[in-house]
Amino acid sequence: MAEALQQLILDTLNQFSVIDDTRTLVIPGQTVPAASQDAQIAILGALNSLQSREMISYETRETSSHTLTPEGAQIALEGSHEARVWAALPMKGEGEPVGVQELRRKIGDEAARVGQGRAFKNGWITKEGSGFVKATPAIQDTTQIELREVDSTGTSKAGEKALAELRKRKLIVQRKGQWFTVHKGLNFTTSIAKPETDLTVDMLTSGSWKNATFKKYNFEADGIPTSGGAFHPLLKVREEIRNIFLEMGFEEMPTNSFVESGFWCFDALFVPQLHPARELQDTFYLSDPSTSLRPPEDYYRRVATVHEKGGYGSIGYRSPWSEEESHKLLLRTHTTASSSAMLYKLAARCRGETIDEHGNVGDTEGDTPQAVEGDGFRPAKFFSIDRVFRNETMDATHLAEFHQVEGVVADRNLTLADLIGFMRVFFKKMGVTDLRFKPAYNPYTEPSLEIFAFHPMLQKWVEIGNSGMFRAEMLEPMGFPKDVRVHGWGISLERPTMIRYGINNIRTLVGHKTSIEGVETSPAVMF
Repeated sequence: MAEALQQLILDTLNQFSVIDDTRTLVIPGQTVPAASQDAQIAILGALNSLQSREMISYETRETSSHTLTPEGAQIALEGSHEARVWAALPMKGEGEPVGVQELRRKIGDEAARVGQGRAFKNGWITKEGSGFVKATPAIQDTTQIELREVDSTGTSKAGEKALAELRKRKLIVQRKGQWFTVHKGLNFTTSIAKPETDLTVDMLTSGSWKNATFKKYNFEADGIPTSGGAFHPLLKVREEIRNIFLEMGFEEMPTNSFVESGFWCFDALFVPQLHPARELQDTFYLSDPSTSLRPPEDYYRRVATVHEKGGYGSIGYRSPWSEEESHKLLLRTHTTASSSAMLYKLAARCRGETIDEHGNVGDTEGDTPQAVEGDGFRPAKFFSIDRVFRNETMDATHLAEFHQVEGVVADRNLTLADLIGFMRVFFKKMGVTDLRFKPAYNPYTEPSLEIFAFHPMLQKWVEIGNSGMFRAEMLEPMGFPKDVRVHGWGISLERPTMIRYGINNIRTLVGHKTSIEGVETSPAVMF
């Protein structure tokens, strides 16, 4: 069909040099000229194909016409509502007036309701008693005449005002159409053989390429979308936050140990061994292997003593120390477990111990103590962004596995004001400027602060993180001098990602319900 239509256009052009109006063409398989809009759409497809090969050129002509609605078609056949009302009534003085109910029975509810008012307006009927009679012996049904004219010609001689009235009554609808004037192109020929799109080995071997016609390249055409990989929205936000930390001079901590011991995850942080967070309903414990290797013995004893009996200005928890609880293996519930190990290494020089090239704390026995300046302390700023695990009930905002963003700053004589100021700078770089801080309790920080930000979409304050200053009961057993203070804070990675991408269910961000197409098309995020 398409090739036959293209051939028709070329043959007609060859005969007449120009096609003034494509509505005069008779499409192959048809017996009447292509006056309908559907026929012109088919012709347009053939014209575009021929134009792409520069065989023809064409101009588009716009046209406007009207067609009858179902109600308009009924009126064109049976007469207008007002004419049917007039026809159902007797002439004044020649019969009994017709009441409303009888009129509805004769011509129908719709015709009686609409036609009654228009018949009165035209002066065709009048009221007599409780009924209606004809006021004139003859009428001209202008509405029916105009609709029949529109049905046959697509317009009306009465002009735009009459057409507007018919459109207002929803008896006709306007249809826009187009037709075309066609001219010969630069490469005009009556042959519709398609040009070659590829130069093949056979063509080179036979030499047929010399006489072949090749299709021109369209360098403005869109290429095929690539099927390469794409970064998950979490990774995009993670990279933005990581760049903020690096810009502020932080060093990234190694956090590849998903499995930790109860000692590094809880005890070293001065979390009591009877704390509810250590129970099975909150923490995933390993069954095989179930216990960890022992930490450095002297440090282990200092931590056990401060828990059980106190020290460093604290009375401790005054509860029995359980080595079994301390050696349990678990999936870490926070990346602060990695922070505690990193701080222990940072304090090694303060304890007079060595650190090898891999960052491992050396055994002081048999080693020459490392010469250090002063007490050996050096300020540090660490951060990490990694997965943590909690035995949570999964819902729209909670998963058993999520990501924690954590930062640690260690220096001498830090204060709470320094922590608040640092938080304001950090979150400002993330685009969050409206902050509030609320006093809170954490076992391993004192004082502690919850961080709230105003959410412009939710129009309320939401908690976005937790922070505080690590307790002396945690720092001094590691070997830090008494004037060293450490700031610590943490936020989830999922929450800012959900806010940035307008996601209200975390299960559509992470897990089997995640849309692969959504991952591929998600925009980059900039704080």
